[in-house]
Amino acid sequence: MMARTLDLVALRSFVAVVDSGGVTRAAGLLNLTQSAVSMQLKRLEEALDLGLFARAARKLTLTPEGEQLLGFARRMLALNDEALARLTSASFEGEIRLGVPHDIVYPAIPGILKRLAGQFPRVRVNLVSSFTILLKEGFQRGELDVVLTTEETPGAEAERMGVRPLVWVGAEEGLVWQKRPLRIGFKDTCIFRRKAVAALDAAGIPWEMAVDGESEQAIEATVAADLAVSARLTNAMPQGMAPIDAKGALPDLGSQVICLYAAPTLRGEAAELLLQELRNAYCC
Repeated sequence: MMARTLDLVALRSFVAVVDSGGVTRAAGLLNLTQSAVSMQLKRLEEALDLGLFARAARKLTLTPEGEQLLGFARRMLALNDEALARLTSASFEGEIRLGVPHDIVYPAIPGILKRLAGQFPRVRVNLVSSFTILLKEGFQRGELDVVLTTEETPGAEAERMGVRPLVWVGAEEGLVWQKRPLRIGFKDTCIFRRKAVAALDAAGIPWEMAVDGESEQAIEATVAADLAVSARLTNAMPQGMAPIDAKGALPDLGSQVICLYAAPTLRGEAAELLLQELRNAYCC
């Protein structure tokens, strides 16, 4: 048996009649003739084989079945209107340029982008993964709409999300951290590099750069092979790396503040959802 489908146009007329208190007023609101609205109501009753209005008195009142249909009709029309708006309205399309430091992309960002794409398929989110200094410079130039950062001393315009300790990391069950000079690996532009070197110098621990340059993959591979140590925020460990339990043999690296910067021109429901998702994921 073929499933029957209720006519949304007729349901809209039905809701309009109930809300306005009569067929004549509803016709004016819908820009239809009174006879057209009456015909739609008749067809709706015939399709359901139910009476929707009690017409014994002059005042138009709903039957119990009409009351029940009204709730369904409102939800069906709201869902229809939302679907049309999401898929056709210009307010649900466009581009958001998001900048996130590479060391805090995982595990939150992939899930956030997937959920955003599911709800706003016509909104493109372009992800830029780089260092905080470069991301802030891009944000100031107007090249990015939303930026996450990891900073020691955030500016006044930053929205502080949470604080995470910066820790020494090495290979899982690695031993290279015990050797001197300590071999370390950082990209040239990594903000943690300066902090780690300063801490080692202050503690009087000799060190040498085992690998540098601009290849994050080379750094991670060297550390995972137990040939060097590096520094990462907690909850942001690449595969094959783990925090080092040095029991005081390595200096404390303090902590970093995760901050959010959003351009004042950023508007729309997709942008609001993205900002809320970022706050949920990174506030602590």
